[in-house]
Amino acid sequence: MILNKADRIVVSLGTQIAHGKYLPGQSLPSEAELCEEFETSRNIIREVFRSLAAKRLIEIKRHCGAFVTAKEQWNYLDSDVLQWVLENDRDPHLINAMNEVRNLVEPVIARWAAERASSTDLARIEAALDDMIANNQNREAFNEADIRYHEAILESAHNLVLQQLSVAISSLQRAIFERTWMGDEANMPKTLIEHKNLFEAIRHQDPHAAELAALNMIASSTQRLKNIS
Repeated sequence: MILNKADRIVVSLGTQIAHGKYLPGQSLPSEAELCEEFETSRNIIREVFRSLAAKRLIEIKRHCGAFVTAKEQWNYLDSDVLQWVLENDRDPHLINAMNEVRNLVEPVIARWAAERASSTDLARIEAALDDMIANNQNREAFNEADIRYHEAILESAHNLVLQQLSVAISSLQRAIFERTWMGDEANMPKTLIEHKNLFEAIRHQDPHAAELAALNMIASSTQRLKNIS
């Protein structure tokens, strides 16, 4: 994806904040200083500030400038924020929090999918699974297929409110998947079997088996995170 100038500055400043160059409570450089640093206009810098504020990384105080917010306020369901934080921060508390959310949400989604999935839903899940199998040694293609797989399961739950959270849930999953992909013989076959088991449970309309399959999948992912943290 090609980023425009404002987006590139958002990535630069967002990464610096997440990596600790600017600490919570600290002010960012002034608009004039940032204009000089990035060779751009005040309008662009103000657009950047609005984007960072939307991600809850900064608070804009009138006549005072932009200040980094407390980490507890950051929007960890924003895919950019998660990516920036995880590039530099292997805080086990954050990783544990991410997996607690998965344990809370994904087994229920799997159960509902087993109860409600249509033939069209099943075809979409299976197509994504087939892509995972075909691309199991291609990290990027595999992770994209994995995201489609989980998005298809979420849509199979046919819960309109839950579907509004699909972007946030996918962002959380993407951040984890990108850190836990392992194409070696000790991990990939198990990963594929776990995904096949969940699909089969949904296809056979077995809510209990689907819930257990989702929990097993999360447990394996959690272990891989611990191993690399």
